[in-house]
Amino acid sequence: MKNITDSFVSVGHWPVVGNLEFNTDILATNPINLSVVLGVFIFFGKGVLKDLLDKRKQRILSTIRNSEELRRRAIEKLERARAQLRKAEVEADEYRTNGYSEIEREKVNLINATCDSLERLENFKNETLFFEQQRAINQVRQQVLQQALQRALGTLNNSLNSELHFRTISANIGILGSVEEITD
Repeated sequence: MKNITDSFVSVGHWPVVGNLEFNTDILATNPINLSVVLGVFIFFGKGVLKDLLDKRKQRILSTIRNSEELRRRAIEKLERARAQLRKAEVEADEYRTNGYSEIEREKVNLINATCDSLERLENFKNETLFFEQQRAINQVRQQVLQQALQRALGTLNNSLNSELHFRTISANIGILGSVEEITD
């Protein structure tokens, strides 16, 4: 074993470069170097590690706060959207109800207007029928009167002689004269 250690020791005497020299005696210097390096690392690394962990913690907390703020805003937006939806539903129901009411009013108005038009048409029809009946009655009266006059003239012409004819004309002239005196 001494040979192995000696081989390291013989390699360990290298020339000095400034104030720094290498000590290759592993058994003598390595635990001290390691403890110094670990001590420095722990002493300085602890602050660095703590700073890294604190920064990481701050970033995580900041991310959580941002997430909470975003969540709060999203909930507010959702509540506003729900309120708008409820308002829109209420307005839609009002429009639907008003629309149905308006349709019913228009329906009633249309029915009333149609009934009024039918009543006017019925009245016009009845007036037209009455007028046509009066006209037909007047035509029948005229025809009956004309036929009666023609029969009467025919009967008078057949049964009248000139003396009877002369007396009838005189009587009619006397009646017309008395009517003239009354009107004057």
